[in-house]
Order: sequence, then structure tokens, then C-alpha cells
Amino acid sequence: MGLGGLVVPALGVAAAAAWLLALGLDPSSWPLPFFSGRGRLLSPAELARYTGAQGGPGLYLAVLGQVFDVRRGHKHYGPGGAYSVFAGKDASRAFVTGDFTPTGLVDDVSGLSPSEMLTIQNWLSFYGKNYVCVGKLVGRFYGENGAPTKALEQAKAVIEEVLKFNGQNDEKKQFPPCNSEWSSTSGSRFWCSKQSGGVNRDWIGVPRKLYKPGSRDSQCVCVRTTGPPSGQLDSEHSDRGDLDNPNLQEYKGCYTLAEWCVLKD
Repeated sequence: MGLGGLVVPALGVAAAAAWLLALGLDPSSWPLPFFSGRGRLLSPAELARYTGAQGGPGLYLAVLGQVFDVRRGHKHYGPGGAYSVFAGKDASRAFVTGDFTPTGLVDDVSGLSPSEMLTIQNWLSFYGKNYVCVGKLVGRFYGENGAPTKALEQAKAVIEEVLKFNGQNDEKKQFPPCNSEWSSTSGSRFWCSKQSGGVNRDWIGVPRKLYKPGSRDSQCVCVRTTGPPSGQLDSEHSDRGDLDNPNLQEYKGCYTLAEWCVLKD
């Protein structure tokens, strides 16, 4: 189906969510799109009127309590559309379960796995990027004054934890930890291999100190020395891999491009 200028295959919603991820719409790169403005406060009964029916007030749907105006997607969300089951309600759970029965088209996300919650956040980001958020649905996720409920805070906490975990995994793939050993006679030895840090890859790398921004603490990581910097797809680059990352520092007394380094204590 076509959503916000994108052409989405005719898949079930759960499969379409995976398709969005495959497009490179990585939720870990998006800020959590939880609505902070005032907007409208709608009751479930009010939202139920917004199904796109002729003579009705409009066409809305909600995800995690955020209400979106999806009128420009009428052929998909309006009466007879493939996704009309989402109109006029918050059916957050069905976005990952694919259960379009009355018992499945609900906003109760309790018991969903962290990865399933991340998929819901993926859809929330999608609607936030492609449709107008008009307000909040009073009920499970927002109170009568528009304040987030405990249920929403719990959902956000799960999503943030998954994003944090994914971010840590991404950093570990970019900068795998070094192999290391120490002895009283030879001191500390660091070295890189294609499996160091438990990260299998097709490059070896060289040892470097990696500092966290704002911290004096560092760890030994293996740094790729050829190709473009991580995240850069341009053909024009210095062919130095990630060596110029500002958070990296060479070990004193070690050869710049050596795959190992020995530090005397």
C-alpha cells in the first residue's frame, strides 16, 4: 500500500513492519516520537466517530495513545480499505500480532516482547513522519489532563532499553574489543583478530583507546583501517576506515598500523 509517498507491499501488518525495518528505517536512529504538545484530547467514543465514513468528521487512528489524521490515506484506512480495521481506535497491539479480531484490535500492549514493542515504536515513528499528530487519546496511555499514564511510561522504558541495547551492539560491531593478556614479565599485550571481542568480521583492525564522550575512562578496541568511515557511503574518502574517529587515541610506543601492541607496566 502507499503510505506517505511510500509504496508498501500488500502484506499483513506484522510483515509490513518488518518490511519497513528492511528499508533501513532504523528505529534506533529516530528520537522517540512521543507527542509532547497539547493538541486535542479525545475519548474512545469520540475517536470511534473518525472512521472516514461518509458524513463523518474525519479519519483518525491512534498508536500508543497518539492520534493521527490519516485522511490522505483514505483508500487504505477508510471504509473498505485494507487497513480500515485501525480507523477510529487505538489498536497498537494488532500492529505486531496481526490479530484483527475484536479481541486483538486493542491498545493493551502488556506481555509483548521488547522486540515487538520496538516494532510498535517503528510504526509510531512512521506515522509521526508521514501524518499529522492531532492529539492524544484519553485512556490507557494518557489521563484526562493529557498527562502520560504509568502504562505509557512503562512502554517507553521498554522501548528506550531496547534502543540502548541496539546502540551498544552497533558500537561493538564498529569497535570490537581487543584481545588482551597480562604477565609480570612482559606487561600488557593487546591484539586484534577477525574474531576479537566475539565479533566475527572480514577485517582485523588495529588497537586503539576508545573514550566515551565526557569520560576519562577508555577501553581497547579494534579499529578498521581501510575503506570509508562507518556510516559514510560516499565513494570519495581517505580510505582510513574509522582511524580518524575523534573518540579514539593511539597507544604510545606502539606502531600506528600494527595489529598488536605491548605496554610495559
